[in-house]
Amino acid sequence: MYTTTIEPRVSETDGVGHINNTTIPVWFEAGRNQLFKLFTPDHSFKNWRMIILKMNVEYVSQIYFGENVEVKTWVQKIGNSSLELYEEIHQNKRICAKGTALYVNFNVQRQKSEPIPKHIRMELEKHLYNQSVVME
Repeated sequence: MYTTTIEPRVSETDGVGHINNTTIPVWFEAGRNQLFKLFTPDHSFKNWRMIILKMNVEYVSQIYFGENVEVKTWVQKIGNSSLELYEEIHQNKRICAKGTALYVNFNVQRQKSEPIPKHIRMELEKHLYNQSVVME
């Protein structure tokens, strides 16, 4: 599991007093930074590899300004050229949002997907999601 801590900002808080629902996908993406580095170590957009195909977000509980959140990211499935992530956002030891994201390893110069290299696949396997060990 990859873990990222985020400090909510006032600008992310809406008129109802909780973090706006449009912020959650952005936080999930921030939790993927280590994966982005794995596929594109130099973070160069001309060499960018991870292209998102689909994402799903389920809002479970409200999130508030003033308390850090933890984004947890697991690899749920690894295909030939794609991977599916399972993600959760926690605040005060409770799950507040969860979702999935589907990415493909994509060569932007050739405009086609490519198999995930073996060394990356081996690293991804270290972060496989196992529901029985996840604590909510």
